Amino acid sequence: MIINKTPLTLAEVKEYCKDLENQGIHDYLKTFVKTSKADAVKCSAEIRALDNPKIKEENIISIIDFLPQDLEDLNKIFLDVTLTEEESNAIIAIVKKY
Repeated sequence: MIINKTPLTLAEVKEYCKDLENQGIHDYLKTFVKTSKADAVKCSAEIRALDNPKIKEENIISIIDFLPQDLEDLNKIFLDVTLTEEESNAIIAIVKKY
């Protein structure tokens, strides 16, 4: 039964899975989680504060999970919309803090 359908960052998944005994999950998360849960929450709040209707919740989660460092990497996340250079640079500036 699905109780809630909310996208989660890998940092949040890691927090939820910390008590699981499945070593494969822990190895995967250890390899791919790049931020702490606290930083993920702060970063997502800053991106939401841009109040850009082009940026969907799924995009925010992908940004936090991948932490793109340049416009080319960021554009790989936004396949369905085109961000202006100013919009992209604003996101990159936020991401570089984390």
